[in-house]
Amino acid sequence: MKVTAIELHRLAMPLVRPFETSIARHSARDLLLVHVLTDTSDGWGECIAPADPIYSSEYVAGVDQVLREYLVPALLDAPTTPAEDFSNLVASVRGHPMAKAALETALLDAQLRDTGTSFAQYFGGVRNQVDCGVAVGIAAGITELLDEVNEYVEAGYRRVSLKIQPGWDIGPVAAVRDLVGDDVLLQVDAQMAYSAADIRLLAELDAFDLVLIEQPFSEDDVPAHILLAQTIETPVCLDESVVNATVAVDLIERGATSIVDIKAGRMGGYLEAVRAHDVCAELGVSVWCGGMLETGIGRSANLALSAMENFLLPADAGVPGRYFAEDLTETVEMVDGRLDVPTGPGCGAQVRQELVRDWALGRPLVLHAG
Repeated sequence: MKVTAIELHRLAMPLVRPFETSIARHSARDLLLVHVLTDTSDGWGECIAPADPIYSSEYVAGVDQVLREYLVPALLDAPTTPAEDFSNLVASVRGHPMAKAALETALLDAQLRDTGTSFAQYFGGVRNQVDCGVAVGIAAGITELLDEVNEYVEAGYRRVSLKIQPGWDIGPVAAVRDLVGDDVLLQVDAQMAYSAADIRLLAELDAFDLVLIEQPFSEDDVPAHILLAQTIETPVCLDESVVNATVAVDLIERGATSIVDIKAGRMGGYLEAVRAHDVCAELGVSVWCGGMLETGIGRSANLALSAMENFLLPADAGVPGRYFAEDLTETVEMVDGRLDVPTGPGCGAQVRQELVRDWALGRPLVLHAG
């Protein structure tokens, strides 16, 4: 398989309702898509980087530049490039895992479409359906929060993840637990909003029988996460700290985490995400797949990843209407809180290219081999 051209598409997708976390408030998704064309097929990848460098050092405009000037030329200059060799091909480019993940995913999608193999088959998936969870942002008030959570529970979501921050934590969590009772899995995501000085406060969350507390401290504050894990009963889950499989092992062995949130885009691609799954399984640590406001392209790939054996908790993989009035791929229906794992070749999604054109922020950049 030879890559003949690569297209970079920049889109603006409005959200159904603003989504607020401890880091930022989003009313639209600034989206970068990668379209790889080969001599026999084509494939798509979605970049999870946000518009601004406040969640991580990567952001959409920076990813666009890294792809245009470094990653895409390296791929186009290669005689043949199986997706399995991609990380070695671009190893000279330090960092930029979200940019690398978008391009690797598009390349893998094209490769597997050519052979008629689904992502789930390739990853070694063992289930046909995935339990769905939903992430709930910081609301204007308790009443608005409970209305939103109730809407999702009635829709059948099997797990609710609440974004928390200082001043929006114990009260909202208590109110939601009272609303949903013991039948709905409940967890919280702090997105690095706290410090070690807040450990006593965070220990109060033990009262609400949470599945986990996710990434309360800065990604590099490992000692604080270790101390928290030793202090509270609620399992500590790391997300932003886990940048690859090797780091996952280190953090687990040091006692900083007992559950890992695997995001392929944060780890440089789905191949490294699979490796992270495997090493966590070997250590007896459960994993789950978090979301980043993905369209149907990223959601389909995440569902395939979540079909692997050690993804034991519900994924952030809700239906498109959760975020977007209209999605870039075909409509999917959640049944009894579950989504089917795509079985078609590649990621299994068919991209609605007319919407890619309609929501474009300009003409796509097309780079050709040779």
